[in-house]
Amino acid sequence: MDRSSSLSALPTWFLVLPDTAAEAVTEIAARARPHAVQSVPHPSGRPWLLGRWDPEAFTLGEAGDARVAVLGEHAVSGAEAARAAGAVRTAGTLDALGRFAAAWPGSFHLLARDPGGRVRIRGGVVGVRRVFHARTGPDAVAADRADVLADLLDAGLDEDRLAVQLLAMGLLHPLNSRPVWHGVEALPGDHHLTLGPEGPARIGRWWTPPEPDVPLGEGAARLAAALGAAVDVRTRGRSLVTCDLGGLDSTAVCCLAARGDAKIVAYTAALRDPLGDDTHWARRTVDALGTVEHHEIPAGEVPLTFDGLGTFDQLLDAPSLMTVDHSRRMSIVRLAAERGSALHLTGIGGDEVLSGASARLHALARTHPRVALRHLRGYRAKYRWPRGLVLRQLLDRRSYRSWLTRVAADLTEPPEPSNAPVLDWSERPRMPHWATPDAVASVRRQILAAARTAAPLARDHGAHRELATMECISRFARHVGQLAGPLGVVCSAPYYDDRVVEAGLSVRPQERITPWRYKPLIVEATHGVVPEVSRTRATKANASLEEETGLREHRARLLDLCEDSRLARLGLIDAGALRDWCLRPLEVEVESSLLHTTVACEVWLRSRESMSR
Repeated sequence: MDRSSSLSALPTWFLVLPDTAAEAVTEIAARARPHAVQSVPHPSGRPWLLGRWDPEAFTLGEAGDARVAVLGEHAVSGAEAARAAGAVRTAGTLDALGRFAAAWPGSFHLLARDPGGRVRIRGGVVGVRRVFHARTGPDAVAADRADVLADLLDAGLDEDRLAVQLLAMGLLHPLNSRPVWHGVEALPGDHHLTLGPEGPARIGRWWTPPEPDVPLGEGAARLAAALGAAVDVRTRGRSLVTCDLGGLDSTAVCCLAARGDAKIVAYTAALRDPLGDDTHWARRTVDALGTVEHHEIPAGEVPLTFDGLGTFDQLLDAPSLMTVDHSRRMSIVRLAAERGSALHLTGIGGDEVLSGASARLHALARTHPRVALRHLRGYRAKYRWPRGLVLRQLLDRRSYRSWLTRVAADLTEPPEPSNAPVLDWSERPRMPHWATPDAVASVRRQILAAARTAAPLARDHGAHRELATMECISRFARHVGQLAGPLGVVCSAPYYDDRVVEAGLSVRPQERITPWRYKPLIVEATHGVVPEVSRTRATKANASLEEETGLREHRARLLDLCEDSRLARLGLIDAGALRDWCLRPLEVEVESSLLHTTVACEVWLRSRESMSR
């Protein structure tokens, strides 16, 4: 069957085309058109946007030949979009969009066309709204899903890039976000893409991280405004909204939603760990609010990690750690769909925005040494960091490129211990020992090639580490959204909105990130929003027992993946070595996570294969 027919199975996607009569672009439009439900033309009549999207999520504004479209979670009216298009027309440059977009809360793709036929596309700072692009002849096209481009261009699987996805333990910017198809590239979140009427695409930067110089009190006020607007823009006008109600992050989102007019239904999944106290705090919150319908899901009814691996048949546009935990993660979303919700709010992203990275101490040791020393003492006591390793990381002044070179050399070393300090550019990723020598060599070559030109996401270790983590977890959130789409639910992560991210990153790190207080930024930001009985909660539930139990109960499913392994067919893993590993007892905190990326790649390959039959 035609590979592009998989587009008919996707509930949402869009394709962006330049205004050209070039044969290659015309052919791609012709392949996409039968599967598209919506289309928006250029003034020439040629297709500009093709795809499937919720009409309520799409706004189009026009001013002569200038056009601005907003697609996603937002409240931009047609009149506002038309004013932005008018500014583009008057200024004669797509850069005029910036001041409008900066005032629009939410999470969305921004697409525009100027009178000269230039087309610009951008997503969000992190990976929830991603843009992918590919060359087709001398021109380029773009989409919001990598697999859409791959299918339309008949792009083959890039086995070298897939090998990179086997890396475990660490976050390897920029390699870990590269699509796994030949010729398909991901646009960095802080960049925009411009397609000309003729010729190759151009990439430019539109966002830089804010300076972290805002005092905690002022930062809390900014965060409160940004997060409040992010929740309001999603819930406004709805009659029913469902929410996660677990940790402090999702509690804040739930309480903000409860201030609106929608009926709020909250779900809390109990944990098998007797120390898991989410249900206790959720009850206190709901009792104090008095307006939220609350459902507790008994621990025995919540699927475990590694459940459903043999039946996963959803189409994700990349291998995803979501597959390892999809049954457990999606169980609440399915309940939300059964309740009739079209919007489910989560607290995903709160950890990165609110807690940040203790690696900020690497720079703080130079600028505020007394504060850094006090914080280091706290972290050492809390996490039992060895003194020698702390000093070694603090004194390490290697560039990011030099660090990547070291990563390449250490690919097959044992993982770092669970009590290793986290002051480096990132935890150094590892290839699992069942990876073949060819796979390891391929990954090493790619890292060394990237090290020649790679730049960190920010100047210092901590800021880079925060943004790299946001990129990784927001990709997880995007895949949650791709799984929720067929259920008719938008699964939303307000903490990853651009304005919310900026508000968090702008706060002084020594006040936002501290071993002495639990998430002080959200605690200060939610005065009068989260009930006092739960606002100062200082605990966070851990799902490691769910994973440990899942390893035992679903070991047979893991072993099934070793039979006729698709990764083994590609020469990337030794299935026998993987099988031996799955048969032994594993340390959840370190060893089992080595499995996650391999399982994600194997399950993803099988799901794509089932679609092509």
